[in-house]
Formats: sequence, structure tokens, C-alpha cells
Amino acid sequence: MLLAAVTLSAVVTSCSKDFDNTPAPSVSGLNMIHASPTAEKFDFFVGNTRGNNEDFFLGKKLGYYNVYSGTSKISITKKGSQTALASENFNFAPERGYSLFVIGKLDSVKFLMVKDSVSLPAAGKANIRFVNVSPDALALNLAVGTAATDLVTDKAYKQYSEFTTIDAATKVTFTAKNKATGAVEATLPDVEIKSGSTYTVWVKGLKAATDSTKLGLAIFRH
Repeated sequence: MLLAAVTLSAVVTSCSKDFDNTPAPSVSGLNMIHASPTAEKFDFFVGNTRGNNEDFFLGKKLGYYNVYSGTSKISITKKGSQTALASENFNFAPERGYSLFVIGKLDSVKFLMVKDSVSLPAAGKANIRFVNVSPDALALNLAVGTAATDLVTDKAYKQYSEFTTIDAATKVTFTAKNKATGAVEATLPDVEIKSGSTYTVWVKGLKAATDSTKLGLAIFRH
């Protein structure tokens, strides 16, 4: 199971008493990704509890964090602020992992929640998922190395693929291509893909930008 494979930091805590037979509440795993194309740093909250103790900036992944299973309200603010830029209730299934992308430009921040995989790939393989969270990128394909066929095709903004398998390797190059023209939009070279692991490759930033928010590819391991 995914949650057994990672060390979870506590956003919520539970207490126990001697001779108390009340079952411990179920927990789920929450993985937060800052994908909003802005230089602004964020804080995130589960209910009224701030979840991050470190800076949360574009491209940063935080988690997995424990959250109680069931419905929890997740909110995003500018760093140090109490005013929510976005707030939404999510339902978390017990012992499941979730990746929550903070997306959209600063004046229209929103969330994209995706369930994470609980299956392990075969020996010598890795699981890969592709997520497009660039607001102004057109539909994109994901290519791996020099393969003649793209691994994932036709993912527009806020769309994502199911997990699929690729060969583990010391150096793998990922390329995001314009679906219509085949033009290369972003490249992520020389990534080590470990056997038995699960990854998300995602498109971040803005095609129109030339600063730190420019279009690019990123990857994280679950």
C-alpha cells in the first residue's frame, strides 16, 4: 500500500487513554503540490490547522501528511495570511493517498485533486502518471526518451493520465510535446527512475512567461 511505503508527517494528531477501547480514527495521506504560476509563497490548512512548517513555493511538493479519513476542509492562503485564496471540502478514503495540486493564477487559485496509486510495478518497472497544470499550455503529449510512440497523449489543462509503466533506468529524458504540432514545449533530462517506484510527471508554469514561472516539466516520487 502507498501509505505504508512513505513516512507521514502529522497534520492531525490523536490521543489515547489507558483502558480506552475506542478505535483510533482512520487516516489518509495528503500530498500537496504548489503548481500555481506565481512567485507567491503559500500556506495550506487542514481545517484550522496549518499544515506546512516550511516555505511552499512554485514546484514544491509537501507530504505525505496524515489527515483524518472522511471530509476535511483544505484551504490555501498567502504565506503568513489568514485570508483564504481557495477553500474546499474533500472526502478522503481510509488508507488512500491523494495528491492535491494548487493550480491557477494568483487571482483565480483553485485545487486539482487526484488519487494516487496503491499498486506496485513489476521488477525493473516504474509507474508514471502525467498531469498538465499549465493554464495557458495547449493539449500536450508526454514522450519518454527516444520512443517512437508517446507515452501519454492529449492532456489539456487540468487533465491527467492514469498510471502506466516504463522501464526503470539511471537516466531518462521526459519531453512534453504540443499535441497538435509535435513541437517540444518542455524537457526534463537525466532523471533516475527507480525500479518498483511510482512517479508523477507534471507540467508547470506559463508558456507566455520568461521568468521563474515559465513553462517547465517537474517530477516527484510517491
